Amino acid sequence: MASEKLPDGSEKGLRGHMVERGVRKRIGLAPPAGDIDRNAPYKRIATEEAWTFPELVEAQVKLLKSANAPNDPALRMGGMFASMPELQRMLCDLGDLRISHMDEYGIDRQLLLLTAPGPQVLEPEEGTRLAARSNDIAAEACAKRPDRFSALAAFQPQDPDAAAREIERAMKELKLNGAVLNSHFRGHFLDEPQCDPILAALEENDAALYIHPTAPFEDRVYAARGMTGALGGFPHDVWNHTMGLVLSGAFDKYPKLRLVIGHLGECMPLHLYRFDWMQSNADGVSGLRGGQPAVTLKHPISHYFHNNIWITTSGVGWEPGIKFCMDVMGPERVLYAMDYPYQQSSDEVGAYDRMDIPPAHKKMLMQENAEHVFRLPKD
Repeated sequence: MASEKLPDGSEKGLRGHMVERGVRKRIGLAPPAGDIDRNAPYKRIATEEAWTFPELVEAQVKLLKSANAPNDPALRMGGMFASMPELQRMLCDLGDLRISHMDEYGIDRQLLLLTAPGPQVLEPEEGTRLAARSNDIAAEACAKRPDRFSALAAFQPQDPDAAAREIERAMKELKLNGAVLNSHFRGHFLDEPQCDPILAALEENDAALYIHPTAPFEDRVYAARGMTGALGGFPHDVWNHTMGLVLSGAFDKYPKLRLVIGHLGECMPLHLYRFDWMQSNADGVSGLRGGQPAVTLKHPISHYFHNNIWITTSGVGWEPGIKFCMDVMGPERVLYAMDYPYQQSSDEVGAYDRMDIPPAHKKMLMQENAEHVFRLPKD
């Protein structure tokens, strides 16, 4: 099924979503028009592919409209997404529509991530219940199409003990492939001491954690400049979350913990040199994280990016950036992702096929790294 093309040869917007977002023309560094290799010597496993379900969306909207709605930009973002019916149609479909788009773009398997803002914007009890419900739905979708879908488990971090139990249930009973958290939860992050049961459960259950962006809690300066989303707020929130975990010593305490972040690591690989150089600004400093004892890391910050952290290419089909990340982190630490349905393009998929990367590294990027990190079935 070919997408309609613009005069410059690029696709006519986000397919099925363009009514709400308008036509996305090729500009700047967008890839040139090109065909997808239908006989590629690798499977395409897309590792940041969003979904949701009506009950969760309805709960988010209900809370947003209530008299006691929290002042949470992530919740407001959920309300914005809920007002987009075409986007919701694509997000909520875990069947024929989604698979038809996968076939169109040559995607063999999607790793399903419950989309932002997730259950964490709700009150703890309801968020815990709907996180479990989402995991049941995801497991059902994977059971129906085990050849096309795998999924990560959602959890409500505001109740760390319940979150730990849900991670264990999702991994042991539902056989999901890791966990996803849409970054901060009402301004809190996993590096805070009360969240230790969650980190312990992730390591104990061999569950990789994907931290996905959401609207930053302190969004005033972003909103005033049109930067709440991918232009600033999203990457900075994940940056804050990731560096908080590193500097808290979480990976020293849990050395087998695996963390995955998207969008070429939210630019963090570019800063590894400076992170190591400036590490002493945080090492041994007391009173951080609400007065917690000082933490001195066992290793340079770059060590954790080479041993505990993987990145995906979601939304960044850009050859120079991908090559740089493979060079500084290692080809085994970079995974392909599309970012469906928010960003999708046959031109972009074709650009991956044409990238000047050694064949063995290309197969790692598109298939094998995902199989390893998320313990996926190997076809």
